[in-house]
Amino acid sequence: MAGKDSLAPRARKRVALALGSGGARGYAHIGVISELRARGYEIVGIAGSSMGALVGGLEAAGKLDDFEEWAKSLTQRAVLRLLDPSITAAGVLRAAKILDAVRDILGEVTIEELPIPYTAVTTDLIAGKSVWLQRGPVDAAIRASIAIPGVISPHVLDGRLLADGGILDPLPMAPIAAVNADLTIAVSLGGSETDGQEEQPADTGQRVTTEWLARVWRSTSSLFENNTMLNRFGAGTDGAPDADAAIDSTVAETPSREELVDSSKEVAVPKLGSFEVMNRTIDIAQAALCRHTLAAYPPDVLIEVPRSACRSLEFHRAAEVIDIGHELAAEALDGISAR
Repeated sequence: MAGKDSLAPRARKRVALALGSGGARGYAHIGVISELRARGYEIVGIAGSSMGALVGGLEAAGKLDDFEEWAKSLTQRAVLRLLDPSITAAGVLRAAKILDAVRDILGEVTIEELPIPYTAVTTDLIAGKSVWLQRGPVDAAIRASIAIPGVISPHVLDGRLLADGGILDPLPMAPIAAVNADLTIAVSLGGSETDGQEEQPADTGQRVTTEWLARVWRSTSSLFENNTMLNRFGAGTDGAPDADAAIDSTVAETPSREELVDSSKEVAVPKLGSFEVMNRTIDIAQAALCRHTLAAYPPDVLIEVPRSACRSLEFHRAAEVIDIGHELAAEALDGISAR
């Protein structure tokens, strides 16, 4: 018996994953999955919310490596164009271009056809409840789950108005509770900052990108209140404002290095714009919901990606955030081996 028990940690190879929501920090999920593969673990079930649903769906379909390669190729300008600002949709960003890219990678595949059981968690905005998508096209399930409130427009699916799964279930443990696995691993993207401070981009280039995104958000939102877009950017071929021109103008108006890092303007309490306030509010609410979920469904292993890893819309930082996922997963799995 003693000999058999000594082999138990090595034998526990079947893993069920709960992948949390958190925007671009979700790239860390890729690093976690890659580390699991490298150590010989078999993923036998995946549930994901928002970015967790996107990464989880691609992994279940065997297409995550292709997505990783594509994500690492994204530049700051490419991200801005993919986010596709809108003045008519019920959200600032349509994200249609992102979904087109994901659809090209996935192909036409349904959840029922996936070799790994998969659940995309979303929120029914009319009924006010969490919805598990376990049937139908994978790309449609992902589209519904990534509809961040106020940022990406909701998605209509089977007569329901669906939005980001993280609204009610940012770390979907319940869908994997019945999976026949040796280990349940939860990857939360709402971990506390290590130094207790609000996250800050590590260099000026990252601050510039955050400011670009904030400017796009503010500029697009203002269109609901006035008609300055046509005068400022001109119209596209269909008579609608030209989004690419808006992005180019936003890029051109990016503050200088001196404006961004002028220490004489620093104050003890950070000044948050409307975009940052909304983003921070969502993060705080989701962190609280995660704590309740973990109390009800404690995983065998919890990996927490700190909010300081990157900001929610910094999708050009794939390589470094994936590396963070690798490091955190390696640390957690080393802890299992030491038990």
